[in-house]
Amino acid sequence: MKAFASDNYSGVHPEVMDALMRANKDHAGAYGNDEYTTRATQKFKDIFGNDIEVFFVYNGTGANVLGLNALTQSFHAILCSEFAHINVDESTAPEKFTGCRLVPVSSQHGKIYPDKIENRIQRLGDQHHPQAKVISISQATEYATVYTLDEIKAISSLAKKHNLYLHMDGSRIANAAVYLNQEFAAFTRDAGVDVLSFGGTKNGMMFGEAVIFFKPELAQSFSYQRKQAMQLHSKTRFIAAQFEALLSNDLWKRNAQHTNAMATLLAKAVSDIKGVTITQPVQANGVFAVLPKNIIIHTLQQDQFFYVWNEALSEVRWMCSWDTTEEEVKQFAARLRKLVSII
Repeated sequence: MKAFASDNYSGVHPEVMDALMRANKDHAGAYGNDEYTTRATQKFKDIFGNDIEVFFVYNGTGANVLGLNALTQSFHAILCSEFAHINVDESTAPEKFTGCRLVPVSSQHGKIYPDKIENRIQRLGDQHHPQAKVISISQATEYATVYTLDEIKAISSLAKKHNLYLHMDGSRIANAAVYLNQEFAAFTRDAGVDVLSFGGTKNGMMFGEAVIFFKPELAQSFSYQRKQAMQLHSKTRFIAAQFEALLSNDLWKRNAQHTNAMATLLAKAVSDIKGVTITQPVQANGVFAVLPKNIIIHTLQQDQFFYVWNEALSEVRWMCSWDTTEEEVKQFAARLRKLVSII
């Protein structure tokens, strides 16, 4: 069976692979000077508006770090959930490349809220203290929960109140859009987001993310920063061609609808198993659950690898992918049910 460890474990969607094969014919301009990049950029402009700036990069860490770097100087602070990818899964890349202090904010189901954020905005104007400049949120969150439009707008209002920027890590933005049943622009640009990392790798692409600026003036130096950070792909057409495919014929939506549905199915299939407790609302493509500790490592993980999210609680994370099947979900749930019944 396929692993439930991460949506990064899955392969490339056939429609994306076909796009890569088409882009592999003949020669094309380098560093984004090609027809594929032009078309993919226009796809994003059709979604978000013609006045945006779009830049393609290799990976999610590069997208997040560079997007944040464009908004800050090294004496600034970036506020984020204590579980944010930039805080717990991108090593020290954010601090190294931005020079900024990451300020973790306590969260509820992975989401941060204005009252807790405002408590962490401290000593503005004090030269002895890092100056808050950006609030960064993940959509969907690391707990696979999804911010509502009103929640994002409330955070944006707080950011504007304190002259801060709002950054969104959208590595699983397609899953959030499907859950909300909203257009991308509704919960990003229209909700007050300034810079967006738009994910593709976790939704069927081989590699590649996009950094989108909703205020073009913020992107004035970004092309230089991207090059300096070694995120400028010489053969950019291979990132752009994938995004063109992902954003065509609703492929992004079909993939996200499927992954979300598989997570919902998985949660339902295990929810009545004695000793298994679902810990988070299932809103995107991830399921979090507490299991009996003695079955995790020695038995269940040997059959199919997944990550232990919180060792102290025996809380695990199961992620579904575009190629997860109903049969695999049912087989996994049946295996878990059997193991629990014999301990």
